[in-house]
Amino acid sequence: MARATRSTARKPRLRAIPGHVTPAAGPTPPPAASVPSQDEREATLAYARSVLEAEAQAILGLMGRLGDSFLKALELVRDSVQTVVTGVGKAGLIGQKLSATLASTGIRSVFLHPTEAVHGDLGRVGRGDVILALSNSGATEELVRLLPSFKRMGAPVIAITGDAESPLARGADVVLDIGRIEEACPMGMVPTASTAALHAIGDALAMAVLRARPFGSAEYALLHPGGKIGRSVMRVFELMRSGPSNPVVRDNAKLSEAVVVMTNTPGRPGATNVVDRQGRLVGIFTDGDLRRLVEQGRTNFDMPIREVMGKRPRCVGPEVLVLEATKLMREFRVDQLPVVDAEGKAVGLLDVQDLLAARFF
Repeated sequence: MARATRSTARKPRLRAIPGHVTPAAGPTPPPAASVPSQDEREATLAYARSVLEAEAQAILGLMGRLGDSFLKALELVRDSVQTVVTGVGKAGLIGQKLSATLASTGIRSVFLHPTEAVHGDLGRVGRGDVILALSNSGATEELVRLLPSFKRMGAPVIAITGDAESPLARGADVVLDIGRIEEACPMGMVPTASTAALHAIGDALAMAVLRARPFGSAEYALLHPGGKIGRSVMRVFELMRSGPSNPVVRDNAKLSEAVVVMTNTPGRPGATNVVDRQGRLVGIFTDGDLRRLVEQGRTNFDMPIREVMGKRPRCVGPEVLVLEATKLMREFRVDQLPVVDAEGKAVGLLDVQDLLAARFF
């Protein structure tokens, strides 16, 4: 058998590059951080406090600037079909938050980026809209060049700026002047105190508009169905078991009938409402009541439910806040609450399982 021949070609040798240090295997450890002295720590905290103080003073300084122009801006936003908020950079980010705040309180609002606006997004602006333009300098080129378009479209412009003589202010219908504000920055350049002031006056305008409109907790709940806010304004009728899911038996029914209703009602509630001939609530029978009867040896399923039901059940109305109903269930350690209307008729049942699912417990 032929023997395999060994290659005589030499493998290239790797030569070190002069002045080059081959890195060690693995990641290079970061340089050790020096521990600041106590004086440095105190100086840092003192400076941070000065930033907060500068921003607080910028906001407080706005109070004396509110007047007729603010009231005019309020009327324009309140009566508008839609409020279009626009701005660039940090002011644009604040504008996005302001638009979201307005929308969450029932004012139709969109954010319009000035750069996108000149490439077709001006179509978001319609008749009856009002423009809220944010710029501390009032000289932002992308924003200023939109003013003629807004005028041609018949959309009044509210300028929120730090320069009442700026091109933006001169082209606006209403000016909310926040004044010249010194930034809380070592270089005096990074938008800090001025953006805090823009943010604050935007919130003041949004909340003043909210106060001037018929907008209550029911409308707020409609716009905030999720999370903690949604739960805080949810009403019992939104969560109670009603219709086919509302367990109901007559007060002259047998115990066996009540057990069947509790078992066969969709969702298998742990109780049943007991009503009279007119449908008015007269009692409640629960799983706990049934267990106690078994413990006492009173398992005669032919006895009338009126003899073993709870005769004075705690109940709530359908318009009561779920938070209040939850507090009642906790206080009296019950797992179900009958829901009755103004005439005392049993229109639903609030079950602890539904409260758990909705994260009220």
